[in-house]
Amino acid sequence: MTVLAVSGISKAFGGVRAVDSVDFEVAAGELLALIGPNGAGKTTCFNMLNGQLRPDAGRIMFAGQDITGLLPRDVWRRGVGRTFQITQTYGSMTVIENVQMALLSHHRRLLSFWPRVGSLYLDEARALLERVGMAGQAERGCGVLAYGDLKRVELAVALANQPKLLLMDEPTAGMAPKERTELMRLTVGIARERSVAVLFTEHDMDVVFTHADSIIVLNRGRIIARGAPAAVRNDPQVRDVYLGSGAMYH
Repeated sequence: MTVLAVSGISKAFGGVRAVDSVDFEVAAGELLALIGPNGAGKTTCFNMLNGQLRPDAGRIMFAGQDITGLLPRDVWRRGVGRTFQITQTYGSMTVIENVQMALLSHHRRLLSFWPRVGSLYLDEARALLERVGMAGQAERGCGVLAYGDLKRVELAVALANQPKLLLMDEPTAGMAPKERTELMRLTVGIARERSVAVLFTEHDMDVVFTHADSIIVLNRGRIIARGAPAAVRNDPQVRDVYLGSGAMYH
């Protein structure tokens, strides 16, 4: 089932087209990687999908509904989660409180949470932390966590609104190789079991070619290749503009 269908979206800044007539789809349970050199348009594309930027042209369909130009909070409420290159957690709060805050927002009770946050949605929060491997650190402050653990907490927060689509911006940035592998395996498992569509950007090509079901390559705002990892890896244009003629990924 198609969860996200993007048709002809474009965005220009000062006459320069950052994204130029981009089309793609993401299915339930699929991991689609959006890659390309710096300045290719990946971040601009992401920001249009979650409502931070309005496309100049084109349409964004999510779960059969047109979400083009909706505000980020409205996109989120429809079931689009997002993680960021730099983690977005409250360092002064505990791990479980961060997840509870997301659950309060999902249940539209954010304005009435003080001082009872400690008793609200505890079971749901603990279940999410259990799924991402952070239940044992539920009472620790986010401000003292290792970076890889923060990424897991952020994933639990992103799952709090029961997303059908998860946008992940550089999910393994700043992580050690073992942590990268563990986080992506976790993401794959969640995508499959919950039928969540995942669209992610990533500079680590080992991560991309190991875990993505399919890949889109952007260059100067346009799609230059798309398909299964093996096909993209061997595409002459991709090797020329991004991977390099001597690049080998197995």
